[in-house]
Parts: sequence; structure tokens; C-alpha cells
Amino acid sequence: MTSLPIKSKIRGEIKGFLQIAVPLVSAQVAQSATGFADSIMMGHLGAEILAAGGLAALTFQMFLGIVSGVVMGVSPLVAEAFGAGHKKRVGLIARQGMVLSIILSIPTMLMVGGFDSLMGKLGQSPTTVTLANQYLDIILWGFFPALGFAMLRGVLSGISQAAPVMIIVIGGTFINILGNYILGFGKFGFPRMELAGLGLSSAVSLWLMFLALVFYIMGHKQLQTYRIFADLCRFKPQVQLPVRLPMIRKLVAIGVPMAIAIAFEFGLFVVVTYLMGVLGTDVLAAHQIVLQTIMIIFMVPLGMSYATTARVGQWLGQQNIGSAKHSGYVSISMAAIFMAFTGVMLFTYPEQIIGLYVDVNNPENANIVKIATSILTVAAFVQVFDGVQKTTMGALYGLQDTRIPMLLNIAVFWGIGLTTGYLLGFQFGLGGVGLWIGQSIGVTVASGVFMWRFRKLTGSFGLIKQKSKI
Repeated sequence: MTSLPIKSKIRGEIKGFLQIAVPLVSAQVAQSATGFADSIMMGHLGAEILAAGGLAALTFQMFLGIVSGVVMGVSPLVAEAFGAGHKKRVGLIARQGMVLSIILSIPTMLMVGGFDSLMGKLGQSPTTVTLANQYLDIILWGFFPALGFAMLRGVLSGISQAAPVMIIVIGGTFINILGNYILGFGKFGFPRMELAGLGLSSAVSLWLMFLALVFYIMGHKQLQTYRIFADLCRFKPQVQLPVRLPMIRKLVAIGVPMAIAIAFEFGLFVVVTYLMGVLGTDVLAAHQIVLQTIMIIFMVPLGMSYATTARVGQWLGQQNIGSAKHSGYVSISMAAIFMAFTGVMLFTYPEQIIGLYVDVNNPENANIVKIATSILTVAAFVQVFDGVQKTTMGALYGLQDTRIPMLLNIAVFWGIGLTTGYLLGFQFGLGGVGLWIGQSIGVTVASGVFMWRFRKLTGSFGLIKQKSKI
């Protein structure tokens, strides 16, 4: 008799989850398709450009991912306010998120622009540094719109209005890929700009997507009730600056641990990529092939994690801890099922995947293909754990639990993942494969400790009730 309500509850949660997850996952996959297309184009421009361009793109994404973590503090706060029915608070949180995005963009752009001076000190060849700098000097101008778009995406997901994000990202991705082809290879009368062209096209598309989302929010009748841009659009002398320090501090308190966690997780892949460069161009190129493939797949559990944060946060706003727990486990299970499927695909069709980037029949690419095949095998076996750790992290963020996961993240990804990878790669002579085994061990352990943390919090009503008042 009790099975029917339980089944009905599961179906209802799946429906609510998919309403947010499908647009966000679609947007993430579409956005990552740009990097995928870039890598394919870089591969056809040459192995050196593939290695340098992939390194530059990863560096930009590292900065964007870290800083986005700070402004993504809006998502759990908006979701909680939405669940509690507080529209004015939703608008206030969103406006302060935009102010914070502007404040953070300026110093980050300066750091991206000067990062080439650090590349050489990290063991990269002069050619790699020169080529990578061509991309970074242009793409940095797309940093603010990318950050603002990420913040607004968090707002819309928190109020279960994520569908426009998908449409805008798909359109922007199409423009980006077309622009990459035209400017990168010099088509239709345009000069052949190679990496600089890819950077320019990406920056333009980031601005177009951001502006499209802003205009959509301003023109949508239902979204107008939240008055997201109300004070930001007023520039009269008698109007006070649209900065609310208490809310900024709250966003920072929640967002900074998220950013630090992203930094250490993303930083692991960046450091591993630089270590790959030390091992040689072939190893770095093989790593870029696998990493770009994995990053596309990873967009699915990443989008699911955003939806999980929103759903858990909404239930938290309603003080319904049982449903928050149920919502978290539903999303974690769905991510595990999807990632199991991708793991099978990676293990079964490695040559076809590698063939998307380089000519596998060309003898000059034989070493790259061999290394990439071995790394893909390692990646295939860790897919499920990667999906679980990311969606569980999203569930913890929905509970506004960010500090402890940050500490766990540092301990696991760096204390275990990087250390093990370095030992296997350099001390035991496994090279690039050893580095991937190490970071895969880190991901596996992370999935376990994050699940433990979520289970502990949702099993303690007093703790969750206290957090909901933060």
C-alpha cells in the first residue's frame, strides 16, 4: 500500500528535477561543444597549435570556473527564497550577484592577460607560450559576459526558469563555431587568424549570449516581477549605489568556499595538464584529446548538479528536509546511470573518439593515439564516480553547506589525487597514464566522502534547520 505514494513521489521529483536539469544540461553540453569544435579545428591546424590552444583554453576556463564559483552563491540563496515565496529577496540576491560579477571581473582579466609570463616558468616551451598568449589576450575580453551569464543562469535555475538558458547557449554556440571556422581558417574573405581568430569568435559569442539573456529577463512579464535589474538600470544622482554590503557578504560567505573547491578540483586538471607538457608534446596532445572528450561528458552531471542545488534549495526554503534528501538521491542516481553508459562507450570505441581529433592512420600520430587510448581506458572506469561526486556536491550546495565540502575537496583531489598521480607518472614511470590514474583515484574517493557528508546532514534535522536560517 505504501509503494504507490513512494512511486508517485519519485515520479514527481524526477519530473521537477528534469524541468530544471534538461535545459541546464543541454546548455552545458552546447557550450562545451565550442571547446570540442575548437579542439578539432586546432588539431587540423597542427599538433603544436592543438597543445598550446588546448592549454590556453583550459587556463581561461580555470579562471572562469573559479570566479564563477563565487557568484554561483546566488543559486542556493535564490532557490531558498523562491521556495519560501520571497520574490523581493530573489531580486535583491540577483542584483548583488551582478554587482559582484562586475567587481570580480576586472582583476581576473588582468591576471588572464599576464598569465603567459607564468607559463614559461611552469615548464612550457617558448612556442607553446607564444601561441597560447595569442588566444588568451583576446578571449579575456569575454570574461565579464561569461561570468554575468553564469550568475544569471544560477538565478533562473533557482526559480525553475532555466529553459531560455538552453536556447540562448545553443544559438551562441552555433555562432561561435561558425566564427571559429571563418576566422581560424580564413574563410569567406577573412584573414587566417588561427588561435587569435578562435579567441575573438569566442569572446564575441560570450557577449551575445550575455546580452540575449539580459534582454530576455527584462522583457519577460513573469520575470519582471522579481525586479532583477530595477536598481541597476537607474543612474540618477539621487539614487544610491545598488550595493548592499550585507547581501554581498552573504554571497561571498557561501560562494568563496564554492570557488575554492572549484579551484582545487579544476586546478588538479590544470596542474596535470602542465605536467603533461613537461612529458612532451605527444603526451600533452593525447591528454588534450581525452580531456576535451571527458569535459563534454562531464557537462551532463555538471548541469545536473546545478539542478540538484536548485531543487534541494527550494525544498530547504519550504523546511521540507525529507524531500530535500529525496531530491538529492534522485539526481545522484540519474547521474550515475548516465555516466555508466558513457563509461561503456569510452571503453568500447576509443579509436573512433581519438579519430575525431587526429588522423589515426597517420604514422606521425601513432604515439599520440597509443597514449590517448590508454588514458581513455582509465577515464572510462571512473565515469560513474565522477557523476556521483559532482551531483552530490550540488546537493550539499543546495543545503548551503560549502565550507566542509571545500576542505574535503582539497584533501581528496590534492592530498590523494595529485600526489598519487605524480608518484605514478614520474616516480614509477607510467607517464601521462599514471597522472590520469592518480586524479581518477581522487575522484573516486571524493564521491564517497561527499555522499557521506550528504547523508550525515540530511539525517540530522537540527543541523539542516539551523542552516536554513543562515
